[in-house]
Amino acid sequence: MFIFYRIYQLVIALPLVALATLLTCTTVIIGCAIGNGHFWSYWPPKLWAMFICRILLLPVKVEGRENLEKGRSYVFVANHQGSFDIFLIYGFLGRNFKWMMKHQLRKMPFVGKACESAHHIFVDRRGPSKIRETYDKARATLREGMSLVVFPEGARTFTGHMGVFKRGAFMLADDIGLAVVPLTINGSFDVMPRMRDMRWVTWHPLTLTIHKPIEPIGKGNDNIRHLEEKSYDTVMSGLVKEYQGFVENKDQ
Repeated sequence: MFIFYRIYQLVIALPLVALATLLTCTTVIIGCAIGNGHFWSYWPPKLWAMFICRILLLPVKVEGRENLEKGRSYVFVANHQGSFDIFLIYGFLGRNFKWMMKHQLRKMPFVGKACESAHHIFVDRRGPSKIRETYDKARATLREGMSLVVFPEGARTFTGHMGVFKRGAFMLADDIGLAVVPLTINGSFDVMPRMRDMRWVTWHPLTLTIHKPIEPIGKGNDNIRHLEEKSYDTVMSGLVKEYQGFVENKDQ
């Protein structure tokens, strides 16, 4: 079965994924240029992400969709297990949103241009003015009623375990007065950890757990700390036992 799955990836899945990625990026770039960017920045990538999981025969389970209130904006924060976090969240969260992502991703062929056209937010820490510009864009996005998805660790894990959470997402939620929704991802590290980027996919079920929103308790440092600590504990509690517990990530 192991050999057959690799042959299937090489002969069938990989060409179709490459074609789907090219078509999706082109559609997003052209669609956002024409108008209605919220539609074109979400639906084509959502279908693309779902297609990738399906064509690779990866079972997906989503828990907790009932915890989200229709029409309400949130700051979603998730652990960062691997590349397939993107497909799992984009394809199965069921909520239109913008990503906060590393500015280096802007350089990726086609994908970077599509993300720029979709007005996702590139996190640039190369100086105070760049950081300020990043957070100004994020605030504007949230004030428009759009949700935001952030990986507060800022880097993918090397072990499957969580590192520390950075405060930026929680400061934004505090600034706008939004609830934070923790997301726990299981399985992505087993499918393709960062040590095996762009190599064979390992078959493994994927699970996205949408926890109950963490409501603000006020405004300022106490609220930021409350959102951060409760989010961290909640995300951690949803991990499978094998990956529970803090492990330092030197890439953070």
